[in-house]
Amino acid sequence: MSFLRRRKGTDSSKSQNLRCNIVKEDEKNNLYESPRKESYNSKKWSCWDSCCWFIGFVCSVWWFLLLLYNTMPASIPQYVTEAITGPLTDPPGVKLRKEGLTVNHPVVFVPGIVTGGLELWEGHQCAEGLFRKRLWGGSFGELYKRPLCWAQHMSLDNETGLDPPGIRVRPVSGLVAADYFAAGYFVWAVLIANLAQIGYEEKTMYMAAYDWRLSFQNTEVRDQTLSRIKSNIELMVATNGGKKVVVIPHSMGVLYFLHFMKWVEAPPPMGGGGGSEWCAKHIKAVMNIGGPFLGVPKSVSGLFSVEARDIAIARTFAPGFLDKDVFGLQTFQHLMRMTRTWDSTMSMIPKGGETIWGGLDWSPEGSSFNCGAKTLRNNSINNTDQIPNINLANMKNVNYGRIISFGKDVAEAHSSKIERVDLLDSMKADMLANLTNCDIWIEYHDIGDHRIKAAADYKVYTAGSILDLLHFVSPKLMARGGAHFSYGIADNLDDPKYQHYKYWSNPLETKLPDAPDMEIYSMYGVGIPTERAYVYKVTTATDCSIPFQIDTSVEGGSEDSCLKGGVFSADGDETVPVLSAGLMAAKGWRGKTRFNPSGIPTYIREYSHAPPANLLEGRGTQSGAHVDIMGNFALIEDIIRVAAGATGKELGGDHVYSDIFKWAERINLQL
Repeated sequence: MSFLRRRKGTDSSKSQNLRCNIVKEDEKNNLYESPRKESYNSKKWSCWDSCCWFIGFVCSVWWFLLLLYNTMPASIPQYVTEAITGPLTDPPGVKLRKEGLTVNHPVVFVPGIVTGGLELWEGHQCAEGLFRKRLWGGSFGELYKRPLCWAQHMSLDNETGLDPPGIRVRPVSGLVAADYFAAGYFVWAVLIANLAQIGYEEKTMYMAAYDWRLSFQNTEVRDQTLSRIKSNIELMVATNGGKKVVVIPHSMGVLYFLHFMKWVEAPPPMGGGGGSEWCAKHIKAVMNIGGPFLGVPKSVSGLFSVEARDIAIARTFAPGFLDKDVFGLQTFQHLMRMTRTWDSTMSMIPKGGETIWGGLDWSPEGSSFNCGAKTLRNNSINNTDQIPNINLANMKNVNYGRIISFGKDVAEAHSSKIERVDLLDSMKADMLANLTNCDIWIEYHDIGDHRIKAAADYKVYTAGSILDLLHFVSPKLMARGGAHFSYGIADNLDDPKYQHYKYWSNPLETKLPDAPDMEIYSMYGVGIPTERAYVYKVTTATDCSIPFQIDTSVEGGSEDSCLKGGVFSADGDETVPVLSAGLMAAKGWRGKTRFNPSGIPTYIREYSHAPPANLLEGRGTQSGAHVDIMGNFALIEDIIRVAAGATGKELGGDHVYSDIFKWAERINLQL
């Protein structure tokens, strides 16, 4: 019994020890686990976590939708679109093919500034691996990867306006040169695709690509581009049964082709030696799209302060960010240094002075554009009844003649109440260079603070005095530009001096070709507020910054005002005012004039802007915006009909929404 008791006790003792060990083990485990649980429970959900999860969710949904879009049948997106917007209209090419139109006259495209691709053929060490890669156009990848190297290679020589030593950047050739500006952003692609619908292909279409940075004559000096265009047009006419070409320039390409038409007639070595009948033998029509014939005020703000309305507004949201040395980049200074080597930009300085653009107390446009009016959709290319009525009684007269004013009070005051210093006396003063050590040289650093102050004290500049201002603040730039471009109005077009190439891109200082059977079209968008004049201020930033800025704090005071963010707007296509795009066709070239001695028929085709109805419409099929108009169905239809053989009269003649003919009557242009 005692044995049993001892054994039971032993078992009881072991059991007790086992329980103790288990308890101790649990306590030990709890000892290790407790901090983990406390640590896990103590971690809170942060804003950073929310952002990461949100970005991950958006990216996942985006990639899923992209995968779905690329795997679904092609008819489904069209079905969804039609379910939302109703039946889609046929693109112009499909519509006109059903009418029986086919390929007829060869077409030549002349791209404008910045829309043509440029590629590297020779560069410095920082550009290693970029041979024949696009520096301009496409993805712009090198701009993000090596921005300073990119800016260096995109710049031209500041003295010659040609290639800097060791750098060769050349235009991309073929239709791909300007079909898309960047991935998904079309320029010529929609027009090319619609022409292809009626039978056009590469042998009947030619992209006259050129280096849009160079002055027009220098494209011939360096690349023989004008000679290549001449040869290609002659080849297209010869290989297409003698049918003349239809030339379609866009934006600055309009001025470039105007220069070409004088160059091709002129004798060598300055010209192409084609003779006075060359254009009559080879060109059926010139269909100018968004042509800045008489310049654009936006070019003045670009040369003066590297600004336009959008950039000025961006400055207000991030004051100083683009001017200061952020991440090693002084963006505006680099941009000014680069763009001021592009001589082509000076081709778009306003031409004709105060005769065309107005003076201190008058302007041709007056107050006939309501900047707050909503644009209605217009589905007919021959219907002008949908333009909104403008109540001129409620609109304040705008003096657009003052292209640059320093201060809102100066922009609105009568000229007799404005006190100004004599700019010419200030120009005679010696330039005292800014001695501040700046990493990036721009021409403002050479002229000194006293000249900057004098420029602002002159208060207001018209199209007549804007040239004095640019000569005052950027003498090197204007000295180069003065050798290639002119901005006046010819007194006597028979004067031998107008045989020089510097006058050839100014329609007020040159004659159209002797080609009475040729046609000239001015085709452009209307109904969009377009930059016309600016209110400026002198900055108080560092000595290394650009001293002038658009004063974005200046507003007109009402919703319908044409003064917003320091910019006065007029009617146009968002880049080119109607006055510049339409005046020559409305008056200067209308009938037989001294600018059009053979009486070439001219037609104005305006396209009232209507924004896309929804996101599925992309950039819209009725847009009048400067680049988006290249996808405007009405414009494309007009072009295809002319290329297929129609005349301007068969299109219906002029198609006008604006007051361009009324403005033309106010301009004393001796014809």
